[in-house]
Amino acid sequence: MYVYGPVPSRRLGRSLGVSPIPPKTCSYSCVYCQLGRTTSLEITRKSYYPKQDILDEIIDRARSSKPDFITFVGDGEPTLCKDLGWLIDNTRRILDLPIAVITNGSLFHMQDVRHDLLRADVVLPTLDAGDQTIFKKINRPHRNISFDKMLKGQIDFRKEYSGQIWMEVMLVKDVNDSEAELFKIKRAIDLIEPDRIYVVVPIRPPAEEWVEIPNPETILMAQKILQKSIPLASRESGDFGLGEFSDAGRAIMEIGSRHPLRKAQAYEIEKRFSMAGTVERMIASGELHEKEYDNEVYLLPAHFKRKK
Repeated sequence: MYVYGPVPSRRLGRSLGVSPIPPKTCSYSCVYCQLGRTTSLEITRKSYYPKQDILDEIIDRARSSKPDFITFVGDGEPTLCKDLGWLIDNTRRILDLPIAVITNGSLFHMQDVRHDLLRADVVLPTLDAGDQTIFKKINRPHRNISFDKMLKGQIDFRKEYSGQIWMEVMLVKDVNDSEAELFKIKRAIDLIEPDRIYVVVPIRPPAEEWVEIPNPETILMAQKILQKSIPLASRESGDFGLGEFSDAGRAIMEIGSRHPLRKAQAYEIEKRFSMAGTVERMIASGELHEKEYDNEVYLLPAHFKRKK
């Protein structure tokens, strides 16, 4: 399955997600990633799956679910898919829907990546650091990606791209949330000139246990320093698209693998399938495990559970 949702997105409404790469194949291994640590740290673009199969699934699901956006996001870094431009072009040719790409922005130094993204309506890159030291600490990039290379790629893309760039800055307590680090991030962002800046915090269980959310005062300070920023410090709300699933258990596992679910959300999915007891059965069998984070209980698929 390459397509999932629609899922409720705080930025994109009902977002139909498209994952054109294998799970946890990425150019970063961010400490805050909701999908856990990267297992394949990669910078080489490949055709991971048959592109026509991905396109067929996008078209089929979009026509039946009526999303607000088709969003290429992946279970890692979607620009690692060398068919991304083809997928965007053909999705646009067939569907009258806006297209977004959520990316870490690490591969924008590659001309073919920038060229592929020119076709999207909205590109949402990440920039969490203002120098090499914090870049390595928070994003843990592939050894061939430096902060300067990443930043220049994003600057070059802005010069070439006429669509919307919505920058995302993930704040992690005591890593990149000091006043000094925020001003460094601002200087870097000013060179890119995005249309929007989203200040976000890790609201779902992160890859590393020590990751914490900054306090509210710090988030407010970040908004003030970064300017034209929009906070995304609250949890998303809304319904998940469940039309492609035959039962509650499969829906919870598939959605939870890409979009970690609060326990209440899993119960709601169970209720919509009229399959009472599914959540508790999956917990008891070990298919799901409970993880408390930020005063909420999440249900993570067993493969998310880190070894001690």
